[in-house]
Amino acid sequence: MFTMQRFKIGRHERGLRFRDGEFEGILEPGRHWIVDPLRKVRVDVVSVRDVWLAHNDLDVIARSGALDGQARILDLKDSERALVWVDGRFDGIFAGGLAVIWTVFADVRVEIVDASEQRFEHECLPVILAARGSMVVLDRFNVDAGHVGLYFRNGSYVSTLDPGVHAFWKNAGKVTLHLVDLRESVLDVAGQEIITADKVSLRLNAVVTYRVTDPLRSVMTAGDARQALYREAQLALRAVIGSRDLDTLLTGKDAAAEELDTMLRARASELGIEVISLGIRDVILPGEMKVLMNRVTEAKKAAEANLISRREETAAMRSQANTAKILESNTTLMRLRELEVLEKIAGSSKLNVVLGEKGLADRVVNLL
Repeated sequence: MFTMQRFKIGRHERGLRFRDGEFEGILEPGRHWIVDPLRKVRVDVVSVRDVWLAHNDLDVIARSGALDGQARILDLKDSERALVWVDGRFDGIFAGGLAVIWTVFADVRVEIVDASEQRFEHECLPVILAARGSMVVLDRFNVDAGHVGLYFRNGSYVSTLDPGVHAFWKNAGKVTLHLVDLRESVLDVAGQEIITADKVSLRLNAVVTYRVTDPLRSVMTAGDARQALYREAQLALRAVIGSRDLDTLLTGKDAAAEELDTMLRARASELGIEVISLGIRDVILPGEMKVLMNRVTEAKKAAEANLISRREETAAMRSQANTAKILESNTTLMRLRELEVLEKIAGSSKLNVVLGEKGLADRVVNLL
């Protein structure tokens, strides 16, 4: 007696036929009758709408040759990755090994890329990174505007990355990305306790404006370029301020700042940094020194005021002496001067004047 099995395969389906556990072939859409007296035939019906074929015996099915013309077989090396596009849309990344992708129902495009380069570049990178599952095989790094990224692979410098989004394959080596800010920055060197050449202790604040011009040197020369610049600014301040007395410093802050700038620029260039400007912002003296300087300033101002007063008195006396000499030699001017005096007196009181032949002063009788 013959035993028949009936299988119906839908339009968007395929049947995977096995006999006694061995793969025999593909059943196309339609009705199929199979003689199977010992019940050893098994047909697994799969949908070709799902482009990725998942099956426990995938390796046997893929290598049988029965899928020719109906599916794309991917057999990737460890260093290869497959970018799969379905109907013009990115579907996912296949990270290596064996895979079967149905091509009978959808337009499938596969792009094989080499992951040994580690850095992944693609014209559709934002779309790929946004796809589900991409972060399982890719590391994403963002470099903001005004910055650059120094790309190191296994501790060795590879390249400098411009602002944008960058991706790297996982498990292809150790990736380190150092972000370096190329914009102008301000460094406050505040609260520096320094002793001047004349043994005066003061507190000084300085400001350094700088920018990074050589990102690689700034990373390779010092562990923290900003901290290294801060330390060099401290040392330069102590060297310059410590060689000046207080009066010279207070009257020549610009000269001190220029010397500081010259000293700091040389060291900053070794760190890959350009010093744009350096200035001494505040010079803070101890309380007792402020009181003493105020007294000194007050004494100086008092002495200057006294000197000016003496000069004015001397000038006035010299003017009076000159006037007396002129009046003594000219009697007419003397008479006019006497009349001016009498006019001033008459303006403020009652005055009777008797004039004679001689001088007015000898014959004045004042009745008040």
